Amino acid sequence: MSDLYSDPIGYAELAAKKIAELTGKAEHSVALVMGSGWMPATIALGEPTHEFAVTKLPGFPAPTVAGHGGLVRSYEIAGANGAISALVFLGRTHLYEGLGLEPVVHGVRTAVKAGCKVVVLTNACGGINRDYKVGQPVLIRDHISMTATSPLIGADFVDLTDLYSKRIRDLVKHEDPTLAEGVYVHWRGPAYETPAEINMLRTVGADLVGMSTVPEAIAAHALGAEILGISLVTNAAAGVTGEKLSHTEVMEAGKAAAGNMGQLLAKVLKQL
Repeated sequence: MSDLYSDPIGYAELAAKKIAELTGKAEHSVALVMGSGWMPATIALGEPTHEFAVTKLPGFPAPTVAGHGGLVRSYEIAGANGAISALVFLGRTHLYEGLGLEPVVHGVRTAVKAGCKVVVLTNACGGINRDYKVGQPVLIRDHISMTATSPLIGADFVDLTDLYSKRIRDLVKHEDPTLAEGVYVHWRGPAYETPAEINMLRTVGADLVGMSTVPEAIAAHALGAEILGISLVTNAAAGVTGEKLSHTEVMEAGKAAAGNMGQLLAKVLKQL
């Protein structure tokens, strides 16, 4: 993995070339990263034209977290403006896995180098906002990072004012006006938050909390991609209901909401 750390962009270009070789497609236009519990939602996308293990690509470690399949799929989807080549990553690497930030953002950097102009980041999260229900999708409007780290190194000053594209959020909400928007907090993990920490986060304006998405959003945006973030509320955050938190609960809630999530993703892709 040393090459990934010493030349992350160059290694993303190598991985993108491998994707072109494995799929026979010179470019893909949209990428989706499927978070915990989201994998069943891909059924709504139809049959992939290609599927392979993510470890076939340079720089990608094998997945270690339950619910992250470690597969890459290529789809051809009929869109409003013609066929869309979609690159779907079933799973991701998290900061809490201890590999550093480069593997965490390698997927989205590879996607952009493979031609993707839009990156859709999905995740399972805890609902801080008491109005949110388990199984509800929420569009990410903004984020708060509690990790004090960034995938960008050096004097690379990137404007994050419109990190989560308002243009794309408006397209999605045109399809489903009932969708809520919220502020997502990136929590390092793997320990869940305490009730006191959730109270603090609610006070500073957070609606959702999870352990992914933010580094990927920053890295892809820095390379010029538009970002859509969609969180699936799989549990109430610590202290909201008094119940204990578990990854099994996250997976079960994701599975239960898979049908609705798949339909939402299909609608989103057709508008891009």
